[in-house]
Amino acid sequence: MFLEQANQTRRSFLARSAAAASTLAFPFVSTRSVLGANDRLNIAGIGCGGKGKADLTFCQSQNIVALVDVDHKHGGEMMETFSKARRFKDYRVMFDQMSHRIDAVTISTPDHMHFHPAMQAIQAGKHVFCQKPLTHTVWEARTLTEAARKAGVATQMGNQGISSPRMRQDAAIVRAGILGDILEMHCWSDRPGGRWKQGIERPIGSPQVPDHIDWDLWIGCAPWRPYHPAYHPFAWRGFWDFGTGAIGDMGCHLLNLAALAMDIRDPDKIVAEGVGQTQETAPLHSHIVWDFPATEQRPAFKFHWYDGGRKPSAELFPAEEYDTNGILMIGTNDTMLTHYSGGGTLKSGRRAKDLEVPQLFGTCEDWHQCHYDDWFGACRGGAHALSHFEKAGPVTEVVLLGQVAMRAGVEIHWDAKQMKVTNHPQANQYITKEYRKGGEV
Repeated sequence: MFLEQANQTRRSFLARSAAAASTLAFPFVSTRSVLGANDRLNIAGIGCGGKGKADLTFCQSQNIVALVDVDHKHGGEMMETFSKARRFKDYRVMFDQMSHRIDAVTISTPDHMHFHPAMQAIQAGKHVFCQKPLTHTVWEARTLTEAARKAGVATQMGNQGISSPRMRQDAAIVRAGILGDILEMHCWSDRPGGRWKQGIERPIGSPQVPDHIDWDLWIGCAPWRPYHPAYHPFAWRGFWDFGTGAIGDMGCHLLNLAALAMDIRDPDKIVAEGVGQTQETAPLHSHIVWDFPATEQRPAFKFHWYDGGRKPSAELFPAEEYDTNGILMIGTNDTMLTHYSGGGTLKSGRRAKDLEVPQLFGTCEDWHQCHYDDWFGACRGGAHALSHFEKAGPVTEVVLLGQVAMRAGVEIHWDAKQMKVTNHPQANQYITKEYRKGGEV
């Protein structure tokens, strides 16, 4: 059973963390068929409400053959839209009954349930589109990335802003050296704000589970919690057991520029400061700083993250007012201020249209649709999608290491090769997690 495999691999990681990055217990034998350029993919949607609705809508040019949701009321609109698709509540049952008919899956579940269906799909040789953040823990991100590489399946993370033409243009400017060497990067978000609650304790009481929800399946691999509307269908994001807080929600989006322009992976030091954090939830607002060591391709640089309405100093770019969600790239020659979907302004006053910068990432008009079309092309044997897991996995690790530092409450020193916090052993409990014994995963 997959749960047993996952727990065995996790225990192996804990026993020999120095070898965990390269030692996995999963057999990876790709069984996927090669599709022609005009063939429609047979897609199963795991998670049909919320963001799952958007994912399936952008996949409607393909054949939607199966729909999985633990709450058929929440996912009901897509089940009506794709009325010919078979309906399931348990993705494992779907794989058991329909694996032979499926080419690819989309995964739009709460964060804690990304890893298991994605891994099962990869083991079955299916292509995977998974919402951001890619996984719930650092170990899961590394493991899933390695699995996809070995299986040879086409992958994409749901950080659609990376496909925006303006973001691609911003990245081309940075890659061309217009800013010089990057010394600092600052990203900020207004989340959680009024979107969901953080800095709270576990909800009190255990209301009756509505008939349309399979709560045991919703909890999945997480520690058991009684049903409460404080979790489902959306406010789970603030709870450590199920979500990844503001940085998990928006970090993979706001790191799109760095993911395209520079290989952002493997920081060696992280320190986090937050206000209002509890044992159950992420803080009300925070500031996290990652130190990235120099590589052969770039000098050392710092990455600052702010959420809950915090923003970097206005002195860094005094001529402009910062948006609610934004990015600052500070280089030795110039500074760029840009937004979630790109369209940067240079501090020097130079204009992007006047710069002679090569087009590195192709063109795209409807960039939301492009993000999915990019994946479809990869599924048919084309080039990697822009946010394939070998790019998305390391970005997710960066984001989640910020959470590790926040939960540990101390500066942590990270050995990426060994996947280990070296200066504060207690922090390693947050690199991975136990899966609920007997849980529906």
